Amino acid sequence: MIDFQPIFQAVRQAAVLCQQVQEHYLISNDKGGHEPVTIADYGAQAILSRCISLHFPDDAILAEEQGGQFMELVAEDQRKEVIRLISQILGITVTQVDVVKWLDYGQNREASRMWVIDPIDGTKGYISMRNYAIAVGLMVDRKPVGGIIGAPAYPGGAQLFHAQSGNAYMQPLQGGAVKRVHVSASTNAASLRALESVEKSHANHDRMQHVREVAGLGEAELIHIDSMEKYARIAAGDAELYLRLPRIGSTRPFMIWDHCAGTAIVEAAGGKVTDVDGSPLDYSSGKTLKNQGIVVSNGAIHDRVIAAVQKILTEEA
Repeated sequence: MIDFQPIFQAVRQAAVLCQQVQEHYLISNDKGGHEPVTIADYGAQAILSRCISLHFPDDAILAEEQGGQFMELVAEDQRKEVIRLISQILGITVTQVDVVKWLDYGQNREASRMWVIDPIDGTKGYISMRNYAIAVGLMVDRKPVGGIIGAPAYPGGAQLFHAQSGNAYMQPLQGGAVKRVHVSASTNAASLRALESVEKSHANHDRMQHVREVAGLGEAELIHIDSMEKYARIAAGDAELYLRLPRIGSTRPFMIWDHCAGTAIVEAAGGKVTDVDGSPLDYSSGKTLKNQGIVVSNGAIHDRVIAAVQKILTEEA
């Protein structure tokens, strides 16, 4: 079994950097396609990738940010500031060369074991002071087998979730008692909690409401939150359903780093994560999932939701 303790520490360090940037240095840039990125994205990924380079040097990495973007998109004064923050948090002298090297470490490498990093999942939520997550997934032969999610804005206090060897756990982000978590067993529509992204560009909210109604879950409480925290809430039994159905005709891809860690944690907690036809998500190649949509649930309501999605897709066709 892999020792996740170094990754836990790196996630905690990344969370400190994110908080510092959020409080004092929050400036966003556009990396194309109206996708914002902040110096915290680069700083957090540098910390996480550095950890992997030290403890798992032969493994591959699939990560959202790139060293070239850091040099091209980030102004010199901002680069200096995030380098100073990384140095302060790690307690070592860090250079610009180090940061670029860490950002690109392990990428474009072929290995059976691959770490999938989303340094700030839900950047728009982060910028808007809402929910965001720091996520590290672990794939073996392109299948999610483990994951770590730091959720600084989790209800009731910041939490660290992880899954390994078929079990899921949570503990306070800054350390403390570890407890095993399991999905909710609820199937009663009136007591269900359904999650959706805040950003309307991410999915078709009307289609997803139609699915819930057809599945007999129209009474479910609807909660809009950012990031992979949605997966964490379902794993912890704090929600039962997350739908991601794209707008009709959308070509927006599903990025692997947005779902890998969450998939491992929900499945280890006893839930289900599938495509809209009930098949497993396809992580087999590249940076994107080969899927039509995503259904995440506590498992107990999964078949009802899949049946509703298929009925609606047939009607739309």
